[in-house]
Amino acid sequence: MANVLYLVHRLPYPPNKGDKVRSYHLLKHLAARHRVFLGTFIDDPDDERHVDVVRGLCAELHIARLDPRWARVKSLTGMATGEALTLPYYRDAGLRAWVGRIRRDNVIDAVVVFSSAMAQYVEPGGRAPVVVDFVDVDSAKWTQYAPAHRWPMSWLYRREGARLLAFERATALRAARGFFVTENETDLFRQLAPEAAARVEAIGNGVDADFFAPEDGRASPYRADEVPVVFTGAMDYWPNIDAVTWFVQDMLPALRARCPGVCFWIVGRSPAAQVQSLAGEGVRVTGTVDDVRPYLQHAAVVVAPLRVARGIQNKILEAMAMARPVVASAGCAGVIEAVPGEELLPAAEAGDYVDTVAGLIADPARAARIGAAARRRVVARYSWEASMAGIDRYLQPASGEAAA
Repeated sequence: MANVLYLVHRLPYPPNKGDKVRSYHLLKHLAARHRVFLGTFIDDPDDERHVDVVRGLCAELHIARLDPRWARVKSLTGMATGEALTLPYYRDAGLRAWVGRIRRDNVIDAVVVFSSAMAQYVEPGGRAPVVVDFVDVDSAKWTQYAPAHRWPMSWLYRREGARLLAFERATALRAARGFFVTENETDLFRQLAPEAAARVEAIGNGVDADFFAPEDGRASPYRADEVPVVFTGAMDYWPNIDAVTWFVQDMLPALRARCPGVCFWIVGRSPAAQVQSLAGEGVRVTGTVDDVRPYLQHAAVVVAPLRVARGIQNKILEAMAMARPVVASAGCAGVIEAVPGEELLPAAEAGDYVDTVAGLIADPARAARIGAAARRRVVARYSWEASMAGIDRYLQPASGEAAA
């Protein structure tokens, strides 16, 4: 058993959005084998009620409270320092002091960093190996945002992409190992940071197929006369906002013309004003729901029309585990080990989504076959235990480490 310092940019519970799903299962994996000292942030007051659950998994827990509005203002200091704005956004003196105390008072055998921004809390020179779960190439995400926005935001996003990439490259060179969520994401980073190519690898996402499983008797949240097409996700996240807006504007009218009973359900926490404005005839916006599983189980089709997305999408794996047919962007579908057309349905243009979704609605037996095959794929390939085990060989105790 090792002493592991685990640094995460957001409280890793509840596992109700993509990054928190992965960071929670990594915490769960570490806590089953090691003593975990967890330093993290809370940026959503609703997460306060879950602190005791996380504390129960840790030898010690430190939480820094983060007000996103103030953090955005504070991040602008990066313009003066020349650094990526992401770094001052997640900078906290109390958390830095706690990390220093933990490393002085304990023999820390390994440091696990989740999200590159948290690497700023790891001072160079310690003998404990540092393992970084980058998850995605976040810098590429910011660069991808730029063409979809006008100046000055386009300029700001390009700047953030360049500055954050410089920090990611330096972090990868300092780390004993860096991880990304897919081989495609790993290859992208190797192209952007060739000097660190030998220091990174992929550790995929998983899904709790026992939890995300269809159940007889689970009540439907939908009216009997509607055909629900469903999107799930955190609805204050720009790629999700873009996805549902695109679906409503460019796909839903044609889909409803072919299948009049279709209703598009946007299921997820914190819907932005742009998402709320979509609600109306044929569109429902739920906000936070206690349990997403009924919405998935009773969906006719689940869609993931993400034009800006990195890595494996948990929302897709969860819907597949619930035995639902999923129509997803080619980029998202391509990184999941599933047979196209039989276990997962890729689409590229708006017309592809309309044709594919309408075809599934018209042929419920085929939709059911694809959903059943999707669940079999997830159960066989995407367990969290198998995915997280890839980190274990880098967490060997650094015997006799001096205080760092």
